[in-house]
Amino acid sequence: MAALKDRLRADMISSMKAKQADTTKVLRAVLAAITTEEVSGEAAHELTDAQEQAVVTKQVRQRRDSAEAYAAAGRQDLADVELAEVEILQVYLPTQLTDDELTALVEAEVAAAGEVTMKQMGQIIKAVNAKAAGRADGGKVAAAVKARLMQG
Repeated sequence: MAALKDRLRADMISSMKAKQADTTKVLRAVLAAITTEEVSGEAAHELTDAQEQAVVTKQVRQRRDSAEAYAAAGRQDLADVELAEVEILQVYLPTQLTDDELTALVEAEVAAAGEVTMKQMGQIIKAVNAKAAGRADGGKVAAAVKARLMQG
């Protein structure tokens, strides 16, 4: 376990030696987020690889949201910084599913469920998210499932 954390730490040390301040800052922040997650709760615990992946995904999502907020406020310079940080973190995430792959996953789940109504949308989303295993954004999955169920 903790393979991702070890990789992040090694890459942070490499970026320090190479005097890459931006990369070092981002990796240090992610490692701090992982450590915070480890000590949260009643007792300290080591995170599984999936939990570490979830922390990195959360950090990417936060930076994307910040970039959107900065852009909306007319601060493109700050939005660009956030997006650059997203690019640094993207290396540590699994390859995202393409739209076609996501559509195929949704189709497979809908076919497996048989007769599906909009009331079962949550169950389908949950099943697709489980199969996607962090390789697709939750909002994108929900939109794909909704679009498919609207078709009938």
